[in-house]
Amino acid sequence: MAVRNTMDASTSQLTMLHRISSIVNSNLNLDEKLGEVIGLAVQATACDACLVYLIDQATHEIVLRASQAPHVDDVGMLKMKASEGITGWVAEHRSVVALAANAFADPRFKKFPQLFEDTYEALLSVPLVGGGDTIGVINVHHREPYRHSSDEISMMVFIGEQLGGAISNSLLGEERARLLEETLEMKRALETRKVMERAKGILQQRHQISEEEAYLRLRNQSRRLRRPMKELADAIILAEDLGRAVPDYPTDS
Repeated sequence: MAVRNTMDASTSQLTMLHRISSIVNSNLNLDEKLGEVIGLAVQATACDACLVYLIDQATHEIVLRASQAPHVDDVGMLKMKASEGITGWVAEHRSVVALAANAFADPRFKKFPQLFEDTYEALLSVPLVGGGDTIGVINVHHREPYRHSSDEISMMVFIGEQLGGAISNSLLGEERARLLEETLEMKRALETRKVMERAKGILQQRHQISEEEAYLRLRNQSRRLRRPMKELADAIILAEDLGRAVPDYPTDS
């Protein structure tokens, strides 16, 4: 029987390692990878709950980014300061915390009322490490007192180290996408401003009005027609370029 148990444990570990390798080499997005982390944690520890936190590099806050149980209003919104609570301590010291019972009695513990997981007895908290830096924390909870085995702790640490790099890459991808979108938005805003300035200039020249009056004509017509001001500005410029008369927009309508 002991031989069979050893073989079963070895098979389970090989399955786990294969799954981790597949995730690391996959094209999963960040949310999907975080979901896989939770699935692996459940498989490794038979936990009742798992929460994954990531560190916001801009604010250095620790943010809840995924959970085994639904926390629709809390994911992305629940935040704590660096070093705050057990989660913050783990992130700061890059060390494991394993509490078999009365986790909420630990002096480092900070309770968040919206997290029912904070009422559970046992807690295993391990760092997520990517590129040599702590990028987050995985918290594994058990409702009843539970002493994590050395194998379970080692596996969770391994998960945190191996998937931390994959998650870090996804975070970099998200940041690149955000910066690209900001750049495109700035270009769109600049283009809109150029179009508006030219359209106002055409109206000023054609009707001998001030810049403010030209703007008011565009705004009032935009409201009357329920069309974006840029769309009207584009029409004015096109008409000017084609040598047609520019519509004489009334000041009030």
